[in-house]
Amino acid sequence: MTSQALQRRSPPQSGRQDESVLMERIRAKDVDAVVVTSTGDAHEELVLAAIAARKPVFCEKPLATTAPACRRIVDAEVALGKRLVQVGFMRRYDAGYRLLKEVVVGGTIGVPLMAHCAHRNPDVPPAYTTPMAITDTAIHELDVLRWLLDDSYVSAQVVFPRRTSRAPAGLADPQIILLETAKGVRVDIEVFVDCIYGYDIQCEIVGETGTARLPEPTAVPVRSQSRRSAAILMDWKQRFIDSYDVELREWIDSVGTGAASGPSSWDGYAAALASDACLEAQKTAKVVPIESRPTPPLYGGS
Repeated sequence: MTSQALQRRSPPQSGRQDESVLMERIRAKDVDAVVVTSTGDAHEELVLAAIAARKPVFCEKPLATTAPACRRIVDAEVALGKRLVQVGFMRRYDAGYRLLKEVVVGGTIGVPLMAHCAHRNPDVPPAYTTPMAITDTAIHELDVLRWLLDDSYVSAQVVFPRRTSRAPAGLADPQIILLETAKGVRVDIEVFVDCIYGYDIQCEIVGETGTARLPEPTAVPVRSQSRRSAAILMDWKQRFIDSYDVELREWIDSVGTGAASGPSSWDGYAAALASDACLEAQKTAKVVPIESRPTPPLYGGS
């Protein structure tokens, strides 16, 4: 089996010759599957081309940059009648999140009532903007919480605490995302991308009879100079590199068997719907409703 990784860094309005080459690669008879790792603005075009060529495609998150673009991908896949797309939401492949999922599904803490999450980065580049806290950062939580809770979102709100003095110009940091799910679970997600001290991912599910927390990354406890301490990671790659490997191995296995697995186009669409609502909430400070069509049968809907 041959898989072709596709990257496009140039803006959509340029590089038409490069685009033609990419499309030829997707249609090539010696290419059995496609991996899309380009910038988000190119995802829709490349994924649609892979669907048209009837080839399995792994697309890094986001599936596309807006919910309508994701919906076009969903519609193309539904029209074909076969799942071909997997979205790169790698949190679902992290060992800690999988253990947390087992606890929630197993009923150990009872019915989930609330979820408290934090996504903290030591710093971000000067070009990082307020909307990117949703589209590039919290998008992971927007997906993995749907998966953990087996639920969907019905509303979103974004509030801004006191701004850190370290934030680059034009960036409101930190932010707090408030979500409500169809089952009534209340979710808060703290996004703090200039926290200085480390790359820190937290998630706690509060149930009727107990709570469950995402395990901390393995670190050696140290006793030295009258202190007890444990190192905190500074790089997201260190935190999730293993989950990327598991994700791609499982996708390759699914391509070989012809049985699609992992986050689907519908999951990409659902995350984009929530993301679009959060972006609107950033601007309006209002509670923004999130409305979705019924899940198509192709993705397990009734």
